[in-house]
Amino acid sequence: MSEPLPLPHAIGWVGTSLADLEAEAVGEVQSVYIDSTSHEPSWVVAKLPGEGRRGRGARIVAVPADVCAGAPGVGVWAAVDGAHMRRAPVVDPTRPLLREHELVMCEHFGIGEEVGRAAVVAESAEGAITSIPPRS
Repeated sequence: MSEPLPLPHAIGWVGTSLADLEAEAVGEVQSVYIDSTSHEPSWVVAKLPGEGRRGRGARIVAVPADVCAGAPGVGVWAAVDGAHMRRAPVVDPTRPLLREHELVMCEHFGIGEEVGRAAVVAESAEGAITSIPPRS
């Protein structure tokens, strides 16, 4: 099992570019979510621009932190297809995530309830807050 991503490292990604599986820039890291109990990074929050000159349809989504890595010259690289990220459920990074929302997000990224973040979240009670924005 890999070491958890250190929180200061993840917070240091805020403001950097987010690249997809093909190392194509798809957005900008806006924030992170941390596990409500362990306070380890659980999700990397990114703003993905919309289509057209005015960027209409911009989306704020979260990508599993354990598929992200710092990448020189890129910012943050995520082992996820860009189109798949653009279809991810939207999040409000100022509000905590509930168990049910996280499970939907995990399902979107193909994380079954027996592994990774989904296994951690599935053990929580219905309606439980499972990830929170870090304190400023």
